[in-house]
Amino acid sequence: MAPVSGDVKPELRPDVKIERLSAVSLRRTIEPDLEVTGELGAGAVLPPELLSVAGLGLELSADQLTKLSREEVASIVDAGLRFEAILMAGFSFQLALQRDYTDPRVVYALHEMGEETRHSRLFARLLGQLRPTARNPLDKRVFRAVQRIGMGAIIRRPALLDVLVLAGEEIPDLLQKKAAEHPDTDPFLAEVNRYHRQEEARHLAFARTVLPEQWRRASWTDRFAVRHIAPLVIRDMFRLLVHPGVYETVGLPGWATWRAANRSPERVALRHEATRPVLDAMLQAEVVTPGGVPRGWRDLCGVDANGVPAA
Repeated sequence: MAPVSGDVKPELRPDVKIERLSAVSLRRTIEPDLEVTGELGAGAVLPPELLSVAGLGLELSADQLTKLSREEVASIVDAGLRFEAILMAGFSFQLALQRDYTDPRVVYALHEMGEETRHSRLFARLLGQLRPTARNPLDKRVFRAVQRIGMGAIIRRPALLDVLVLAGEEIPDLLQKKAAEHPDTDPFLAEVNRYHRQEEARHLAFARTVLPEQWRRASWTDRFAVRHIAPLVIRDMFRLLVHPGVYETVGLPGWATWRAANRSPERVALRHEATRPVLDAMLQAEVVTPGGVPRGWRDLCGVDANGVPAA
């Protein structure tokens, strides 16, 4: 790990910040199997206005809205489980190559991995209660092969992994915030969302803290990937939170509805709101600079070359 300049105030040093995150994780260990033990109700788990089809003007029955809400949440939970597995694989890869196991970053990474395993167990339980029936049309051998190649490339590039971790935390954080705050969200789902957001706040702080260090040490391929490939990956992360097969469970055309939903003004605005904090972190870390925000990031976040939201 790169040394920190001695003229930095102690309370601002990355080592100090990370040690504090570890201390908080130690004090606030929450075992979801013991402390988040409720169950979902039998009806809709999200209100219609929080579904991906909001704004499309579809005439859906109450039963269809109930089914769609449960299938959408199941798709998001499944995607979350897979993302957390990639995060842990990336951390494990970096830890296997680490020289100094006393580094505060190593200690916190171990804390985070422990927390992610607890989250994953809770999400797996939630998925079992939802009992989804949707079949993901992208779950095919060719796509899985591409995924394996892509995951291998990601976990070998620390700066890229860190930026994708930020996106993988910021996007669900916004969705969970909106769900937890809505009075018509299923009470147990709201409780799960509040628990997860509380823990993920520390993970976001860690990713923002180490990003400048990762960027300084990044290879040219890692830097190229962050600037030009990451926004494409994040766009697909967002679009595929709800996969096309979800819509088919309520009699809608899968791909056509999926394309329409992701192009709707409501969904585009949600994507902009969810991804702008990632770009803000990159600007603060000087990964990109005002006036030089790459086109892919401008399109993803709905901003201009300075990172300012476009009209």
